[in-house]
Amino acid sequence: MIDLFELYFYEDCPYQDESAELLRLEGRGKMRIVSRENGVCACASDLAEYYERKNMKTLNYLRDGETFKPGDAIFEAEGDLKLLFRYWRVSQTFLTIMCAIATKTASLVSAGRKANPDIIIATSRKTHPGSRIFEIKAVRAGGGDIHRNSLSDSIQFSQNHLEVVGELGKLRAIKKIEIEPRTREEAFKYAGMSDIMLLDHISPEELRELGPELKKLNPKLELAVGGIKGPMIPEYAPFVDIIVISAPYYANPLDFTTKMERI
Repeated sequence: MIDLFELYFYEDCPYQDESAELLRLEGRGKMRIVSRENGVCACASDLAEYYERKNMKTLNYLRDGETFKPGDAIFEAEGDLKLLFRYWRVSQTFLTIMCAIATKTASLVSAGRKANPDIIIATSRKTHPGSRIFEIKAVRAGGGDIHRNSLSDSIQFSQNHLEVVGELGKLRAIKKIEIEPRTREEAFKYAGMSDIMLLDHISPEELRELGPELKKLNPKLELAVGGIKGPMIPEYAPFVDIIVISAPYYANPLDFTTKMERI
C-alpha cells in the first residue's frame, strides 16, 4: 500500500530544505502544534505513527474525537532539528484539514440529532484524491458515518445507472441494494427491492408525505436524502434515516500554529 505521508512530505521537499541547509541546522529540537480555536481532533495518531517510524519521538497528541480549545497542543514531537523543519508545515496543514472535517461533522451530527436522535449523518465518496483514508477517519472522529467508502464495498444504482439500463429486473445480492430513483413513480416501483432509497433533491414537505407511503410498501426500507446544505439538516432529519452530505470534506481548515525550539 502507498505510504501517503511519504508522498505528502516528498511533494513538499523532493530534494533538500534549502533554508535549513543554508543555516546549517543541526542538533535536536522540539515541535509543538497548537490550536487557536475550538475543535475536534482527528488523525493525529496516524501522524504520530509516521514520526515514530522515522525515529522521531512523539511526546503527546490528542486522540480521535477528543475536543480542544484555543491554546491546546494537538501534537508534540522531538527529534532531529533539520527533520522537524522538513516536517512541520505539512504536519500542521494535515492536522488543520482533518480536525476541520471532524469538527464540521460533529456540528452537523449535533444539529441532526436534536431533530432526530436516530439520524445517521453519512458522507459521500467526494473526498479529495489521495486523502480518502484519512478524511473518512476524520468523519468518524466527528461522530459521522460513511455512505460509500468506494465502488467496491456497496451497491448503489444512481439515476445515471437507471438512465442507461432502463428497467431493473429481479436482482439479488448479499450487500444491501440502494436505489436513487429519477421520479416519484420509480420510487414506488423500486421500493420493494431496495434496502436503502436515496431521494435526492427533494423537499422536506415532499418527504413528509412520500416517506410513510414508501415504508408501507417495504417496512424494512431505509430512507436517505442527499443534495442538501448543512443548515437544512434539522428540517430533513425527522423524515429520513440517513442524510448523505459532502460538506465536512470542504470545511475551512482550522487555525493552528507551530512552535519550534532547540533542546
